[in-house]
Amino acid sequence: MKVTESSSHYDNLEKMSVMELLHNINKEDHLVPVAVKSVLPEISRLVEQIVPRMEAGGRLIYIGAGTSGRLGILDASECPPTYGVPHEWVIGIIAGGDTAIRMAVENAEDDPNQAWEDILKYGFNSDDTVIGIAASGTTPYVIGGVKIAKAKGLLTGCITCNLDTPLSQEVDYPIEVVVGPEFVTGSTRMKSGTAQKLVLNMISTTVMIKLGKVKGNKMVDMQLSNAKLVQRGTNMIMEATGTDEATAKELLLTQGSVRLATEYFYKQKGS
Repeated sequence: MKVTESSSHYDNLEKMSVMELLHNINKEDHLVPVAVKSVLPEISRLVEQIVPRMEAGGRLIYIGAGTSGRLGILDASECPPTYGVPHEWVIGIIAGGDTAIRMAVENAEDDPNQAWEDILKYGFNSDDTVIGIAASGTTPYVIGGVKIAKAKGLLTGCITCNLDTPLSQEVDYPIEVVVGPEFVTGSTRMKSGTAQKLVLNMISTTVMIKLGKVKGNKMVDMQLSNAKLVQRGTNMIMEATGTDEATAKELLLTQGSVRLATEYFYKQKGS
């Protein structure tokens, strides 16, 4: 039996008080980072393979259904504004298409050939990486997608919350984060979803750092899409250069990024 389908350690949930429910959910959530820590070597091995492929022009592609698919889209969609990278660098694909981001699409995850068809809409090359996300490890859409991707020569990985799943058996680098039974039996949007989110954060953040999109600890290539980020960028330039706020903001707005503004400042200072 799948761990993700195992009966909850708790029963009679409807009889618990609000505080009891919150306390017990939180108690279960504390198990997630411990489970993630246990698979850091597996995450590291996958990331070490992704970085050189992206340096060579490859992309990172997530495929999933339901919660897993939404988490992949979330991680992918946050890379361009955070690191100033093109939207096609990290791609999130969900079974059922964009409609499935907000509502369930019936039978969308049951077609083992559809994921590859969805990937083909973006094209592919041999340096791409496809990571299948499925808490159960048995989703046909995801299994079929990574299987075809691997056969085409792409690097493949997965994030699942069960051991020795059909999905893990089809990829080069499986990541199996076993968080135990969910508080509500089978509700993998809870601990399993949290574990997947943590792993996705680790993968994309580490990849971006290794690709040079962070300097020190700063997002020097972030998009200046609102006043808050403009102010953040201004503060970063002030800290890096020692200049005043007005000058820092002018540099940021004229140069377009913290990185370029800082480089321009020191180039002008040295000339």
